[in-house]
Amino acid sequence: MVGGNNINGGGGGGAMDVYLPRSQGDVDDDGKERRTGTVWTATAHIITAVIGSGVLSLAWAMAQLGWVAGPITLLLFAAITYYTCGLLADCYRVGDHAAGKRNYTYTDAVKSFLGGWHVWFCGFCQYVNMFGTGIGYTITASISAAAINKSNCFHWRGHATDCSQNTSAYIIGFGVVQAVFCQLPNFHKLWWLSIIAAVMSFTYAAIAVGMSLAQTIVAPLGRTTMTGTVVGVDVDAAQKVWMTFQALGNVAFAYSYAIILIEIQDTLRSPPPENETMRRATAMGISTTTGFYLLCGCLGYSAFGNGAPGNILTGFGFYEPYWLVDVANVCIVVHLVGGFQVFCQPLFAAVEAGVARRCPGLLAGGRAGGVSVFRLVWRTAFVAVITLLAILMPFFNSILGILGSIAFWPLTVFFPVEMYIQQRQLPRFSAKWVALQSLSFVCFLVTVAACAASVQGVLDSLKTYVPFKTRS
Repeated sequence: MVGGNNINGGGGGGAMDVYLPRSQGDVDDDGKERRTGTVWTATAHIITAVIGSGVLSLAWAMAQLGWVAGPITLLLFAAITYYTCGLLADCYRVGDHAAGKRNYTYTDAVKSFLGGWHVWFCGFCQYVNMFGTGIGYTITASISAAAINKSNCFHWRGHATDCSQNTSAYIIGFGVVQAVFCQLPNFHKLWWLSIIAAVMSFTYAAIAVGMSLAQTIVAPLGRTTMTGTVVGVDVDAAQKVWMTFQALGNVAFAYSYAIILIEIQDTLRSPPPENETMRRATAMGISTTTGFYLLCGCLGYSAFGNGAPGNILTGFGFYEPYWLVDVANVCIVVHLVGGFQVFCQPLFAAVEAGVARRCPGLLAGGRAGGVSVFRLVWRTAFVAVITLLAILMPFFNSILGILGSIAFWPLTVFFPVEMYIQQRQLPRFSAKWVALQSLSFVCFLVTVAACAASVQGVLDSLKTYVPFKTRS
């Protein structure tokens, strides 16, 4: 199919590809549409994926961990993510980094280097987490949309007024918007949405930092400690343990972009080799987001102390200026519209590629107005299921903790480490092999603890939550 023009779905792992004749200069080394991504578009994709729901929970996470463990935890997760994403970027091509066979998806890379049960396990972790991230982003966007009304209510009616909102209607509204955007053909068409979303993420993170700094200077609202929340004062002993581990899950979620790294790398033009561009984009993206994370987490903690809200911009530690709170929450909603697509488009591509292999007529036929009926129906149904689950479990910190723990060890650490060992043929029990396996084991323990704590948080919340009735 070399020398063709992709007119139905796109890049690697996408839906069925149909090609029309065109010049050799318009195609890539695999005969598909030439990629145009740069280090800047990749950095924008990374920032869009990373600075999302996670940044909003960091003040709360800092409150659980304190001044010592909090910043150290953020820096450790950043360092681990940067290192393992570098290993993963080198797995985009098999053999030569400039001319080897391309792996279009994370699962393709695992299949090329590891094979066997690793492929099934990788696909399960990746796509379950993409699905879960869609739920997390839907919850966060709806909370921020509701916070706009709450902010205006507090301003005009007073801070003592009951301005609680039911988020179910906002969740449904966000689902309708995503049902429309999900009809975009493929990941390669989303560069403009990622640019807008990245600008939005910078904006609301900057607002959160600025308001936290102002609150810290004028009148901090709570007490801070070296070890975070105090047993017997803020929490009991069991709560301290559970919330500390849940905070680790929240921090892990804040760095969970390895899940789509290969898909982002597949948008990059070549030359130069994609792994070189991706390493530069990863360094820029991780350093930028870590700077924001430290500012948001540390300043948010200094402003609110051990009673820091779970979501710094919707927990109403900030009431005024109300219009600035509104702007920040509008930016969150716009950003998460893009972030939702960045995470879910690879899942769409994987499902549609499988359908194209097994039932090629299903995607090519049954078209209405140039749109595949199958794609329209299944993507809309996918968004509907996510919307329903978000309505049933709108618990911000606990859901983020579950998502972060599920994604962190297998996708950010385990597979990149195992593929690197296989790629470099490291001898068992050599110094580097032991170091890498030790890193993987420690991260596995963190994942198990964070997941258990977050599930406990969801179970506690379900005891008092009633869909469509409970207001917050």
